[in-house]
Amino acid sequence: MMEIQHFTFNPFQENTYLLINGKKECIIIDPGCYFEEERKQLLTYIEKEGLKVTRLLNTHCHIDHVFGNKFVAETYGVGLEIHPLDKIVLDRSPEIGKMYNIPFEPSPEPFRFLEDGEKIHFGDDELEVLLAPGHSPGSVCFYSAAGKFLIGGDVLFYQSIGRTDLPGGSHQTLLNSIREKLFVLPDDVRVYPGHGQSTTIGYEKQHNPFLQ
Repeated sequence: MMEIQHFTFNPFQENTYLLINGKKECIIIDPGCYFEEERKQLLTYIEKEGLKVTRLLNTHCHIDHVFGNKFVAETYGVGLEIHPLDKIVLDRSPEIGKMYNIPFEPSPEPFRFLEDGEKIHFGDDELEVLLAPGHSPGSVCFYSAAGKFLIGGDVLFYQSIGRTDLPGGSHQTLLNSIREKLFVLPDDVRVYPGHGQSTTIGYEKQHNPFLQ
């Protein structure tokens, strides 16, 4: 069974996730580490736990989720994996960083592209890639049926949803994604979002004001 470790990084308070299996292998999702002390915190944890980083995944490519891509790729020798529809967002990220007055080292180019419905094998575990656009054109979630959890990026939050006013965003598309891709999952699936506290599919079906 996978263990989930998370860190909250950068001025946007973004959640970075580490998935860890029984063999001490580790997938890093959305490394948002911007400041040197944040990178050190991530590095120290991985070293202390004796983890082997095997993959680098982005749920989407807004700047707060990609600040640490270059650091992780170079430190651990792993290639970046994103959905192809978010490549345009990745390409624009350095200029967006300057716009927010948060310059950063540009992310490496994707090593490979993720596909909707693809299964990511991780030791004895697997994750399914769910394409859920609306917050960004190529937003994906990573679903573990066995672990009953979803790494959701900025699609669904506790009593909220991802913003849709950024380039490539669409409010109706996001609502459709949540209803068609996430709300069909079991109610007890825990959602680990890109910001804020975790929630469950069942709770959001009942209480999310955007989806009533």
